[in-house]
Amino acid sequence: MMLIGLLGGMSWESTAIYYREMNLAANRALGGLHSARILMHSVDFEHIQRLQHEGKWGESARILVEAARSLKAGGASFLVIATNTMHKLADEIEEGSGLPVLHIADPTGEAVVNAGHKKVGLLATRFTMEERFYRYRLENRFHLDVVIPDDDERADIHRIIYEELCHGTVNEASAARFRQVIDHMKWAGCEAVILGCTEITMLVSAANTALPVFDTTALHARSAVSLALQGELIGLKD
Repeated sequence: MMLIGLLGGMSWESTAIYYREMNLAANRALGGLHSARILMHSVDFEHIQRLQHEGKWGESARILVEAARSLKAGGASFLVIATNTMHKLADEIEEGSGLPVLHIADPTGEAVVNAGHKKVGLLATRFTMEERFYRYRLENRFHLDVVIPDDDERADIHRIIYEELCHGTVNEASAARFRQVIDHMKWAGCEAVILGCTEITMLVSAANTALPVFDTTALHARSAVSLALQGELIGLKD
């Protein structure tokens, strides 16, 4: 099994989910006491989130490229960026580190298409919902019609992610707000919802929503283990 390079800490709550999902996937595949081979560099999210909100993406890229280079030096075969939002810098991280990045939108888009859906809602940070780096990949690579919430809903979702979920706080009022947004997406014709922030799974699941949900965290983690078990890098980069 190849060594997975995990860029984590954004936030550490979701990185803990990645670690668990990767090891569960490896154990399901191999049995016994097998677990995933993971080398992790966990950054300080306080610094990263401040740079995000100040629009200093170049400085964020420098930090993550340095972290990724340390994973390459440690023997990692490829990179998993354990967050949706920082895939805004996926190309810079890949080029700067010399390691291929397994893009989180790819296993997600593949799962949505395989399930037969064409029009999907996207719940995420403001950066992921409003900028093109993530939606463009889903729309152009997988031909999906991606819908985002209205401005007030985006503001609430962004606030809940940073002020609650990243601190490990699960609030029922916030869960109800997410369900309301998903109801609106259903009325708008969405067939499913992509949980495009790795912390949202702490609050939303298929059992408590009006639409099928696609958990990017679990899909990304399982895809990384599948790739590591295959022992090849084919298909990571066009």
